[in-house]
Amino acid sequence: MTVQPAFYGRTGTVLGDLVTILHLPYTLWHLSYVVIGAALAPHVDALRLTGTVVAFAAGLGIGAHALDEVHDRPLGTSLSDRTLWVLGAGGLAVAAAVAVVGSLVISPWVLVWAAAGTVLALAYSLEWTPLIHSDPGFALAWGAFPVVVGYWAQTGTVTLAAMAMAGVAAALSAAQRSLSKSATRLRRSGMPVDNITDLSRWEDPLRYLAVAMPLLALALLTTHL
Repeated sequence: MTVQPAFYGRTGTVLGDLVTILHLPYTLWHLSYVVIGAALAPHVDALRLTGTVVAFAAGLGIGAHALDEVHDRPLGTSLSDRTLWVLGAGGLAVAAAVAVVGSLVISPWVLVWAAAGTVLALAYSLEWTPLIHSDPGFALAWGAFPVVVGYWAQTGTVTLAAMAMAGVAAALSAAQRSLSKSATRLRRSGMPVDNITDLSRWEDPLRYLAVAMPLLALALLTTHL
């Protein structure tokens, strides 16, 4: 028995491949940053928060992850390139549609944030440049950026508090990437699962943090109820 490509991986069937490329624990982790950013605002508008979360879920959770898989098959799924391109383009298209609506409801600046997010998603997933596809690039794109956008969507501004929280998210994302890379090297080494005794050293912290971040986001959000 060989290991799956990730602790949440269930490759081998179409449904399993689709679930695997969503990176659900990590996607929920990074969507939590959007909520945390919004929760820093004096008042939280539920419609704006919903739109921001949906845009990130579609653009990052589906779009960027599908493009990452079609680029160099890091998860080893059997999904066709066509399927992955459709998912990637579809996810980004949904995010863009939400941004257009947001530009009419909130501000035209929503389109600027959406364009920045699209560039980050494409540059990281398709590895356009090592400036983005790197440890610092990941920390900024998937950690700091969601916090700042989540806060801005509520207030139309970016404060020192939001920037400080963005720094926290960037540091946590850097830790996530460091742990994940070590676990991934072990999982992709081809060793039988029973022989990989060091795997839990890297993945247990990831599992705990993947639970902790949504709970933190929920706790902060409930302060506005």
